[in-house]
Amino acid sequence: MRKDGRQSLDRIHHIAIPCDDVGAAVAWYTERFRCEVAYRDGTWALLRFENASLALVTQGQHPGHFGVEGPDPSTMGEVRTHRDGVCYVYLTDPWGNVVEVDEDPRP
Repeated sequence: MRKDGRQSLDRIHHIAIPCDDVGAAVAWYTERFRCEVAYRDGTWALLRFENASLALVTQGQHPGHFGVEGPDPSTMGEVRTHRDGVCYVYLTDPWGNVVEVDEDPRP
């Protein structure tokens, strides 16, 4: 809840884009932009920017998507848990775009 009594807006946490080689993609982005590697393994990496994060994902392991923090994912479908313990659910909008709804860490 905001000071003016209105509910806070949901937040876009990350945008996930597909790549063929996570290591090469991390190198390309970090050489060109001021960002930091928050996580990296063989199937995906998370680059933290000032206002949002960029996930680099391999096609066979993770869909291209954007992640939203805010709504309770348990009200939207089958909840899964990331390696870091964050609960999430994947939704597909009417136009075929994948949206990952993450639990909101704000109290």
